[in-house]
Amino acid sequence: MGESSDSVSIDIDVIPLGGKECVVKTSRGSVSVFVCGDQGKPALITYPDVALNYTSCFQGLFFCSDAASLLLHNFCIYHIDAPGHELGADVISSDVPLLSVDDLADQLVEVLDFFGLKEVLCLGVTAGAYILTLFAMKYKERVLGLILVSPICKVPSWTEWLYNKVLLNLLYFYGMCGVLKECLLQRYFSKELRCGIQGVESDVIQACRRLLDERQSLNVMRFLQAINERHDLTESLKSLQCKTLIFVGENSPFHAESVYMNAIMDGKSCALVEVQSCGSLVTEEHPNAMLIPIEFFLMGFGYYRQPHFASSSSNDSNPTSPSSCLSIAPELFSPEGLGIKLKPIKTRVNTKS
Repeated sequence: MGESSDSVSIDIDVIPLGGKECVVKTSRGSVSVFVCGDQGKPALITYPDVALNYTSCFQGLFFCSDAASLLLHNFCIYHIDAPGHELGADVISSDVPLLSVDDLADQLVEVLDFFGLKEVLCLGVTAGAYILTLFAMKYKERVLGLILVSPICKVPSWTEWLYNKVLLNLLYFYGMCGVLKECLLQRYFSKELRCGIQGVESDVIQACRRLLDERQSLNVMRFLQAINERHDLTESLKSLQCKTLIFVGENSPFHAESVYMNAIMDGKSCALVEVQSCGSLVTEEHPNAMLIPIEFFLMGFGYYRQPHFASSSSNDSNPTSPSSCLSIAPELFSPEGLGIKLKPIKTRVNTKS
């Protein structure tokens, strides 16, 4: 890791998976990064959706029983939070300029440089997926692949733009009030999960409410405003050759845009997985449905699951060894086995000479 007098490392003992939180100062402000795993391994960076941090956006996925053998075995995870979204964050001063989506994408380069990371795999949810996609377009040589959850790629529709304006006003005048939290929960989760069984809220919804209470409303405003002023990525997506795996819940408000994004990308490098009975936040609502598609996706880069029967010493030394690949029955990759619908990969025919 690169050394810098402008960064602060803080050991965190309360995170079950272990790791440390680093506050990296960039030319566009400070960024909190939680580093989990062996920094000698290849890097996987994450970026959460609006008003979420790595805990509320990704712990469902990374706490899955098979996540360690698939993700932590192969990668060091760098959870990057949007500015001011980390636990215990102070309110960002009004003197600090508002960051655009391009500023947020450019900020990631400085984070990668600080840790000495030349190229990374990326995992992002909705707003975070947009930032990582933009980052991949601007810095193609730094991104190996994208795993996008309920991504967005177009300018906001008038409906979304007005809706976000209402949320921005609620944040400014009332903070993280009850109405705002309900709006955000609708953004993240399906109606089935929000309503619960016999009217009793699920643990996931209750935990998300508590974590939203910890957010600084003015910091959330800054991120939401940047996303509400985003630009269209359509033309650049057509030429993006980065391998991409897209997940989207069939009940996500961004379902149509995620399907559109898959349709305009090169079918040879992009695949879409629709998750049934799920909202936008697949990582929390149905994280198990992501594991096998991610496993097949990572095989394309030479990464394999750590076998449960192998000794840790023989696997930890070489995370990309083919000998660590488990045999997966084809029926496990079926809709019945996963509870998902797989969209076929459509190949693009280039008619230009």
